[in-house]
Amino acid sequence: MNGPAAPDTRPAVGRARALPAEVPLRIVLVDDHVMILKGLKAMLAPFGDRVLVVGEATDADSAVSVVAKEEPDVVLCDVRLRGASGLDLCRRLLERDRACRVVLLSVYDDQQYVFQALRAGASGYLLKRIDGEELVRYLQHVRDGETVIDPTLAGQAVGAVARLQKGEYWPGAERGLTHRESEVLALLVAGLSNRAIAARLTLGGETVKSHVRSLYRKLDVTDRTKAVAVALREGIFR
Repeated sequence: MNGPAAPDTRPAVGRARALPAEVPLRIVLVDDHVMILKGLKAMLAPFGDRVLVVGEATDADSAVSVVAKEEPDVVLCDVRLRGASGLDLCRRLLERDRACRVVLLSVYDDQQYVFQALRAGASGYLLKRIDGEELVRYLQHVRDGETVIDPTLAGQAVGAVARLQKGEYWPGAERGLTHRESEVLALLVAGLSNRAIAARLTLGGETVKSHVRSLYRKLDVTDRTKAVAVALREGIFR
């Protein structure tokens, strides 16, 4: 994704998810407050040609049933539910179908929550202050196989890149990352693709791939989602 998203590297097991852009995105909404559900539907209503709400649920058990019946492209779920968390629901849905894409909505702008969401297998973490246009755009990116992080949180990593380029500090050094690898990791956290990173840092595509492989090895991970999770968990760019 160009912008605050990184490709989803999970194996595409189950039904195919790639759909033409003009086909409306099918989503299921999950929140334990009916008023919030109504608010989300109202916010999405102007984008009926791009997104279609095919189901809704107010608890984890009913959400599992609705998702099984409707097989939506994306499940949009509050991070907190009565009786179970959105993280727990995310895990349940992925146990049933690894191709399921879950985006968590939250009021918490703490990177530790983002890390927990990614560790649970979520395809996105967005803050509730997001507007309708942004929400639809990010949900479309998720449908297309990307992982999205709210721009407020991703922006923290972009700010880290600016400080890195000024030589103000060198995060990641304790993990053995070079200055350039720290820049690349920060842009991965911000959701940039390899091509976008190359353009941002004025590097060749193969050079970026080499840096990415190197930082994967040093962080002991195998894909960018796990690399982002390590960076968030350890607060490398705080």
